[in-house]
Amino acid sequence: MPDDRSPVRGMLRIATAGSVDDGKSTLIGRLLYDSKSVFEDQLSAVERSTRKRGGEGIDLSLLTDGLIAEREQGITIDVAYRYFATARRKFIIADSPGHEQYTRNMVTGASTADLAILLIDARKGLLVQSRRHALIASLLGLQHVVVAVNKMDLVDYQESVFRSIEQEFRTFLGHIGITDARFIPVSALDGDNVVDPSGHMPWYTGLPLLELLETVDTDSSRAAGAPFRFPVQQCHRPRAQAQADFRGYMGRIESGTVRPGDAVVVQPSGLRTRVKDILVWQTDGMHSLPSAMAGDSVTLVLADECDISRGDMIAAQTAPTTNAREFDALLCWMDSEALDPGRKYLLKHTTRNVPARVHSITSRIDVNSGNEVPTQSLGLNDMARVRLQVQLPLALDRYADNRVTGSFILIDEASNHTVAAGMIGR
Repeated sequence: MPDDRSPVRGMLRIATAGSVDDGKSTLIGRLLYDSKSVFEDQLSAVERSTRKRGGEGIDLSLLTDGLIAEREQGITIDVAYRYFATARRKFIIADSPGHEQYTRNMVTGASTADLAILLIDARKGLLVQSRRHALIASLLGLQHVVVAVNKMDLVDYQESVFRSIEQEFRTFLGHIGITDARFIPVSALDGDNVVDPSGHMPWYTGLPLLELLETVDTDSSRAAGAPFRFPVQQCHRPRAQAQADFRGYMGRIESGTVRPGDAVVVQPSGLRTRVKDILVWQTDGMHSLPSAMAGDSVTLVLADECDISRGDMIAAQTAPTTNAREFDALLCWMDSEALDPGRKYLLKHTTRNVPARVHSITSRIDVNSGNEVPTQSLGLNDMARVRLQVQLPLALDRYADNRVTGSFILIDEASNHTVAAGMIGR
């Protein structure tokens, strides 16, 4: 296990997926339990639930299957988020459903993840659902995958079983563009290679799962190194007479770093100016900062008077966004009512809401095979490449370059339901 001298790394966001009964919830429960990240009252509740189901001890899967419907059926339906930490790192786990009818839930869980853990039952080997989960991870830009081959205790810990699955799946992952894949043989039920190394599999010389997660390098820091992006949430103009000429723009920095004096451009208007000051609210009032970075909520004061309102984007002059009223995107349809390409929807992109419509559907993606087929409509859980048109220009980035400014949702104006999630392409 890591010692206290090991470097502390940033937050790791993990998406998990697996087929029915692969043991995904048990694996996450084992991670939480063995890393001592479960409160006593939670353990007591799980023990009671285990007894009600006729079991003994603690059913670790119940630590993540929180909905009553999930516990009754023994499956994962919703996306359950779990937080825990070790001396090395903090983690957020999105436990996503494995069923095909819940594809939209997996898309939700994986859209903000740095890494995906894909489970495979050692007895069943590579299934259609395994390929589907990997394909969705690839479509969402997840390039870091850990494949946990679970239930090794039920195949007598045979290395040949593990190696066969590893070889077959690694070939498929390479075919869909995922090059960083780590394979670990585990038994979530007994804890083999989850937190501690397994004595049953001396042929495996790699790290156990938790230690790998603690040390893996991902692209989670790319937001800080990406071009500066600041979606404006509010224009701040104090009513006090002493500050009558003050105008600041409030929001959260979604990527990049900013300092006073930096040259910026306001999108989509194209106005150019410089950052005069960066302010942050503290208990004793507003204070200036020498710099701010991705994730910081600040107020920017600009050198020139500009016509800026909520929904505008302040970006680096050296790397501006693209202004567009028509663009291509990958769309995941999340509504039971089919997509109507001629219908007007509301598109929410960062802090900007604009009327939009799907101009055309280029192709639907078969999430089981990866093949693209022509279609005229989309149903629940369908994923497709589409062409969208918006009423007002948006300040966009490709999803591959910036997950925040490269993503959006579509909202039904009548019901106010989110009907689709989208990732901007070229």
